Amino acid sequence: MQKPLAAPILVATLLLPGLSLAEERRTTYNVAGYHIAAEGDLKGFTLELTPTRIAEGLDVVAVKLTSPAPQPPPRFTLKWSLPSHDVVGQWATGRQMNKTIRPDWSGGRLQASMFAREAPVSCLFGSDDGNVLTFAVSDALDTVLIGSGIREEDGLIYNDITFFSEPHPSLTQYSVELRIDRRAVPYWTALEDVGEWWARQPGYEPARVPEPARQPVYSTWYSYHQSVDAAVLLKEVAIAKRMGFDSIIVDDGWQTLDSARGYAYTGDWQPERMPDMKAFVDGCHALGVKVVLWYAVPFVGKNAKVAERFKDESLRYEDRLGAYVLDPRYPDVRQYLIEVYRKAIQDWGIDGFKLDFIERFAADEKTVLEATGGRDFASVNEATDRMMTDILAELKKVKPDVMIEFRQPYIGPLIRKYGNMFRASDCPNSYLANRVKTVDLRLLSGNTAVHADMIMWHYGERVEIAAFQLLNVLFSVPQVSVRLQEIPKDHFAMVQFYTTYWRENRPVLLDGAFEALDPAENYPVLIARGGGKQIVGVYGDAFVKLDGSTPGKIDLINAKNSDAVILAVGQDLGTYRYKIRDCQGKVVGSGQARLDKGTRDFKVPVSGLLSLQRGEQR
Repeated sequence: MQKPLAAPILVATLLLPGLSLAEERRTTYNVAGYHIAAEGDLKGFTLELTPTRIAEGLDVVAVKLTSPAPQPPPRFTLKWSLPSHDVVGQWATGRQMNKTIRPDWSGGRLQASMFAREAPVSCLFGSDDGNVLTFAVSDALDTVLIGSGIREEDGLIYNDITFFSEPHPSLTQYSVELRIDRRAVPYWTALEDVGEWWARQPGYEPARVPEPARQPVYSTWYSYHQSVDAAVLLKEVAIAKRMGFDSIIVDDGWQTLDSARGYAYTGDWQPERMPDMKAFVDGCHALGVKVVLWYAVPFVGKNAKVAERFKDESLRYEDRLGAYVLDPRYPDVRQYLIEVYRKAIQDWGIDGFKLDFIERFAADEKTVLEATGGRDFASVNEATDRMMTDILAELKKVKPDVMIEFRQPYIGPLIRKYGNMFRASDCPNSYLANRVKTVDLRLLSGNTAVHADMIMWHYGERVEIAAFQLLNVLFSVPQVSVRLQEIPKDHFAMVQFYTTYWRENRPVLLDGAFEALDPAENYPVLIARGGGKQIVGVYGDAFVKLDGSTPGKIDLINAKNSDAVILAVGQDLGTYRYKIRDCQGKVVGSGQARLDKGTRDFKVPVSGLLSLQRGEQR
């Protein structure tokens, strides 16, 4: 996985006092081993870039933009290129199942990130899963365009970072850091280090993750949608608890009798469909189950009682949704939402919140970016960050271990400071998408609890194929959304078996060293190691490599529609005892086998489990 580093850098500072970079289209300088150009009309600002060597192949560049008087900051871009030597693809938080390199003329090569949309990082990886180049920006609040593209004419990969592509309030100074990583390390190591770097930024410290956020969840969304009923759900909760689920998320529907799937009646947050919410929560608590409620944070529907109060303190009215989008720059808006959530804990005793749609807190071309007219912030992003920070602080005063869930794409390094559960975005019945989305989240989220999208399937599905839904999210916290009172007995046994397995092996699955192989192929093999054990999820017909670092206990999950599990053993590992189970936990084979250098195949049922332990049978 060793790759040559680029040419040695020249430690230098670029200072462009008030120059129009449009006049110097290719002003270049050597930094972090690359010739980087800054492009754009600075409109009276001065741009200064100062590199610092952190380690061999790892540099941080301080970027500083200053103006003698407040004015809107200019759009400018940092650009550089590198030869496309063994670059298989580009990893970014929004690329999901298409991580190929795109041409540099494609607008899709760039990803827009901001406070509530994606994360400002791009990673070029090689055929050996090695890092070729990972670059990231410290500013996860403002909009940044970031990405890479291959140029057909010269075979070079061009990398872009564009700042202030959207209107921004006036300022006199803007400082940001650019992290450039060319180290010969696995791409997942480079991304993990970026996540840790963000977490060390002032104001980005991640929120503490309470224990219930790391346990399996029952969700009402796919199983009941808006037709939630307290009595029915209590029966589901009783079953779910026996199966190993410690919390329930009651999704959209509890707050309104309207079932139109819109938001015209949203905003008062009274439990119309579940009128005795406290009794329901008490019933769940009596069973040992936590309760999380869904809230669409920005929306006040046109038919809500508070619509008249907030219609003039909104960013816009969205006719398709039948709702106003609140403007968090008004103190009254922020205080109202804080009180809504605080009362939910105090009056009903709930344990957490699923906070939805915060990406709608965004300025558009009509937004006046000034702190006037009752607004105490000019920036919508800064006001939303202030509001969400205050929400968590106030809720923790009432319930220190409150759970807060957000989902893709409004996740990122900044949101980790007030969210402790990150969930994959909606992908009903798509185990492949769920696997890719949860793995993408795992690679950047540190110790924040990464949750799968709620899994569901058709009840007539073969149990082995239904099991794919659960096995593809095994390396995240599972959320299940089927009617446990109605699924077939073999499906029930499957969920019971693998939920129990997940709980028993959670220290490895969630906290172990994590490797996600072949991102360009949607991660056909996932590996977690810890506590003398290795767990391997096999999702395609791929060899599972074992070597001298392989621990004494190995579990292999055959999450594909064939029964061959093939091991590629790099050196003699000795004798292992093995046991094979089907997807319902029934033992279908056992014995002992030598794992000598070479290949060794086992016949494992579809969605079955092969467990190996070093040592001969006694």
